[in-house]
Amino acid sequence: QVQLVESGGGLVQAGGSLTLSCAASGRILSINVMGWYRQGPGNQRELVAGIGSGGRINYADSAKGRFAISRDNAKNTVYLQMNSLKPEDTAVYYCNARVTTTSFQTYDVWGRGTQVTVSS
Repeated sequence: QVQLVESGGGLVQAGGSLTLSCAASGRILSINVMGWYRQGPGNQRELVAGIGSGGRINYADSAKGRFAISRDNAKNTVYLQMNSLKPEDTAVYYCNARVTTTSFQTYDVWGRGTQVTVSS
């Protein structure tokens, strides 16, 4: 029973910064990819940033130059540092991880989400 728990969301003014955290727990053998997705009202869920176990990183075009993703494998935690925030960044942010359990099952796990609201 692997679970992900996000934290760090909140209300911030345009141009400000927030850091999101996501911690994985359970019977985990390894975590391959960890990533952040977001979904605004009436919008589809979209990838914001992802990071592989070897450190390979990719960003959505809207995040490049403003956001930074990192992970701490010892803590099974992924972070998203968000700078120069815009009202368009307002969304629920979800953590995702591709996990292999100690019983050698591999599947994607989703967190419940954390709200980020950027005011103008």
